[in-house]
This record gives sequence, C-alpha cells and structure tokens, in this order.
Amino acid sequence: MFARRTKPKFASLSVNGTMLSHPGCVREVNEDVVAYAFSCAGDPSGGRGMLALVADGMGGHAAGEIASWIAADTVMRLCEELEGPQPDVLAACLAEANRLICERSEVEAACAGMGTTCTVLVVRDDTAFLAHIGDSRAYLLRDGRLRQISEDHSLVAQLVRDGAITEEEALRSPHRHVIVRALGLEPSVKPFIPRKGMLLQGGDVLVLCSDGLSDVVDDETIAATVARLPPAEACQELLDQALAAGGTDNISVGVFAVARLRSEPETPRDTVPRAGGSP
Repeated sequence: MFARRTKPKFASLSVNGTMLSHPGCVREVNEDVVAYAFSCAGDPSGGRGMLALVADGMGGHAAGEIASWIAADTVMRLCEELEGPQPDVLAACLAEANRLICERSEVEAACAGMGTTCTVLVVRDDTAFLAHIGDSRAYLLRDGRLRQISEDHSLVAQLVRDGAITEEEALRSPHRHVIVRALGLEPSVKPFIPRKGMLLQGGDVLVLCSDGLSDVVDDETIAATVARLPPAEACQELLDQALAAGGTDNISVGVFAVARLRSEPETPRDTVPRAGGSP
C-alpha cells in the first residue's frame, strides 16, 4: 500500500546533468535506453530533484530493444504516479516492468527470452535512492574518489565475490557478460534496493552507464573525466572514449552534478551505501 506523500522539506541541493546513448561501432540496433527527468521549477521542495535510468536490453534482434523500452517507460511513468517510501515505489516499478516484459515474451514468439538490466537513481531533497538489477552501473564521485554504488549481477562478479576468481581473471573470462539477474528472466525479481537513501552533498557527481562504457573505460578514467568536465561535456568525452576503444557494444552514460542551494557551511557526510550491502 502506498500512502499519500507528505509535503517535502526545503531542499538544500539541486541536480543538473544529461545522458547520451550510442549504438557503438559494431551493432546496428541500440538496445540501450536512457531516460531522465528533473522536477519542475514549481516543485514545493524548492529544489531540483531527479529521476534517471539506464536499461541495457538483451535477447537479440529487436527483442532486447523492446525489453529495455518497456522497463524505461514503466519506471518513468510509475515512479511519478505511485506514492509512498521511495524504496517501496522503486520496488513496485521494477516488479511491474518485470511483469510486463514477461507477459510480452509469452505472447510474442519473437520476444521470447528477452530481458534487460535496469539501474535507476532518484534524488529527492538531499537524498539519492538506488534501484538496480543487472550489470549496468551507478557510481558516486565524492572528494575525487569514484565508488560503484550498484552491484554487478553477473556470473563473473559473483565468482569474484565468492573468492573463486580474481578481478583480473574476471576481466579475461569468456563468461563476463553472463547475467544472473535481470528484468524478464523470471516471474519474480530480486533487485538491489537499499532501504536507506544516500545523503548527498555539494560537489558530488552521480554517474550511470551500461557495460558498453564500463567494459572499455576504466574507473580511473571515468573519475578523471567527470571531475574535470561539466556533465554534458563529460558524457560526450566518455562516449568518445568508448568508441575509440572499439565500441563493440551499445554505449550509454549519464552524468549528474550535485550543487548546494544554501550558503551555510555543510556538514561532511559519509553515508555511502556499499555495493552488495543488505538492501
């Protein structure tokens, strides 16, 4: 059950940024979908909130594109319609997206077996909420340090977490693109959705991307790029870097900068959720 939203407090932060997506140098169809929206200027919170996502479809031919579009459309629509605690809203959005993808797979033979990753960030007031399934990624750059706040739901990532292989072995593994959790694969889904939001501070930068970027552009380069450039230029440079590295997959990236609205000194915050922590 979703209760009516209470009036939000005055926001101390605003978010600004953009997203780009490209089919890459090899594939004809772009099965990635990116979507983002900012709260309107008249929002009673007094700030500029954000909803952004990246979905990386899979299934071959047009099916992956359909799955990622269903996910993006469902999340963007329901996240604004449903009311209640943000983690519950995000869980309901992904559950409904999963249901619709599975339903489409059952009635259309060409869509059988399709699925998609989906990584969502919502900023409300001064707090960010994450919902994630698959191997697309969400990062936070704070004080010059880039941290992955999502958890890769891939076979090799699980093997690394279990201590069966090293991170270096994972990079060379022929199974590195095998996804173990995604929308559309099972009737029920288990996304990573932390119950507590992540407190933001001025100067933070949030990054969303598909594996078409993270597979070929390392974290150090991503960090240096988003620290040096404003969001739109950072997005374009990261996209260009992935294309220069071969662009063998669809490439999607979003960069969102957090700025302060108030002039008071800011209390440092270190409440950054660890990827793989308890939801």
